[in-house]
Amino acid sequence: MIRMSMIAGLALLGSAGVALAGPMSNPPSERTICIDVGGQSLPAVCKVPSSRLDKREDFCLCHEGVKVTAPVCGPGQKAPAENITYEKARREAARDGSLIGDLYKGQPMCVAARDPLSNN
Repeated sequence: MIRMSMIAGLALLGSAGVALAGPMSNPPSERTICIDVGGQSLPAVCKVPSSRLDKREDFCLCHEGVKVTAPVCGPGQKAPAENITYEKARREAARDGSLIGDLYKGQPMCVAARDPLSNN
C-alpha cells in the first residue's frame, strides 16, 4: 500500500513539473528559414498548429538549402530588404546555423512572424 502511494505521489509530482514548464512562447521569438548557397531565402516546410491564433512552428524542414534559425522581428522592426548585399551578409552570418544576434547595417537580421491566415 505504501509503495502504491509513493508511485502515485511521484506521478503527481512529475505531472506538476510538466505543467510548470508551460507552453512555448506565442508569438514565437524565432523562426526557421532556409537559405541557399548564395544567401537567398527559400521556402521552409513547417508543421504548424491548426489554430489561427497560434503562430508557433512545431518543426520545419528544408527541401533545398540550409536550415537556419532567425529571430522574429519585434514591434516596430522590419526585416531587411532582400538584395545582393543583404544575401551575402546573411550567408556569412548563417555559417553557424543561426542569425540570432547577427546585425546588418546595425539592424537585426530578423524575419517576419508567421501569419497563420496566409500559411507562410
